[in-house]
Amino acid sequence: MPAAPVRPLRLGLAMWSHNHWQQSLYGSGCKTGERLARYAEVFDTVEGNTTFYATPAMTTVRKWDAATPDDFRFTFKLPSAITHQHQLSHCDQLLADFFSVMEPVAHKVGIWKIQLPASFGPTALPALEKFLRRLPARLTCGVEVRHPAFFAKGEEEKALNRLLIAHKANRIIMDSRPVFAAPPTSEAVIDAHQKKPQVPVHAIATASYPVIRFIGHPDELSNDPFFANWLARLPLWLSEGKQPYLFIHTPDNNQAPELAIRLYDQLRQQAAQQVTLPEIGLPPSADSTQFQLL
Repeated sequence: MPAAPVRPLRLGLAMWSHNHWQQSLYGSGCKTGERLARYAEVFDTVEGNTTFYATPAMTTVRKWDAATPDDFRFTFKLPSAITHQHQLSHCDQLLADFFSVMEPVAHKVGIWKIQLPASFGPTALPALEKFLRRLPARLTCGVEVRHPAFFAKGEEEKALNRLLIAHKANRIIMDSRPVFAAPPTSEAVIDAHQKKPQVPVHAIATASYPVIRFIGHPDELSNDPFFANWLARLPLWLSEGKQPYLFIHTPDNNQAPELAIRLYDQLRQQAAQQVTLPEIGLPPSADSTQFQLL
């Protein structure tokens, strides 16, 4: 299998399997079981949201490992039973069981993602500190918070950032500005408005692998004013030796591959003086005309 080029910045999508990508990312002859391998020929990371809802079978985990090259990196979410039901407390056995199942692909996990509910506020920071302290030091993790106090630039947010810096944990940054700028005139946008958090964007790197989740506008060009901020911030992080993870979503994710490559090309040109980012693109057989490709 051809390996995706090693890049100073990792680029990926919210998933690796999506029916709409059959004629763009996969090609018409691609079977469902081959989608991850085809995805990994273009992108070198992915959001592994499936583990948030249920722990997979170990046979499935082995297939994920076999389908991807050595330099591919997953970013699996910890199960909701750990992050939402137990809110990081009294869950040692749950965590051990999860890591045991995920062991066949653990060497390809770039970041273990800890997505916390909006109810997880400043008074719960001791639980987060205890949890991070008990994680094996070899693991790289990212923390996504949603409580308003952690976006108010007050003492509570400062305490969170200090905690993440102390434990070399990356703060996951949700940029949902583009999708919330879209009028709720389609089912996909309405659904995104209901499910995605509308929180301020605080572009802070608390460790070496900052994570950006960019929730795009359904209109291609409407994303550019929002991505302009990242055209300035990402080259700065790259020049500091950090390796950002950039994940691109759209409301229905139908055109997410095309949008990801288009925005990446803007970044590649903007960052040319600081770092060389290799050119990437969809397969030559891709049949998509809504977005401009490389």
